[in-house]
Amino acid sequence: MTDCLFCRIVARESSADIEYEDDRVVAFKDIYPKAPLHVLVVPKRHIDGIQTMERGDAEDIGRCLYAARQIAERAGYGDRGYRVTVNCGAEGGQQVYHVHFHLVAGRRGTRA
Repeated sequence: MTDCLFCRIVARESSADIEYEDDRVVAFKDIYPKAPLHVLVVPKRHIDGIQTMERGDAEDIGRCLYAARQIAERAGYGDRGYRVTVNCGAEGGQQVYHVHFHLVAGRRGTRA
């Protein structure tokens, strides 16, 4: 998908500060961080959003959440706490239509 910013990041056609990568997931620093740790976790395979996901997308979504946990633990927030959020659709605040999770930590009550 050439018009998707996150697909271009996955393909290394656009730059990003990569924090984590495995065979199914890429995570990179948010360019407008809301807290000391603010990382976007995305599946490598394009899925528009939670609102359009299909049963076969569940494994990629689960891998994103597992990656978020690993990143938070590695950054020292595993026991302290962190927030993982996803925006769904226009009214839910979604701006990039490639499903992504905001991992935010280091500032109490911060919302992405």
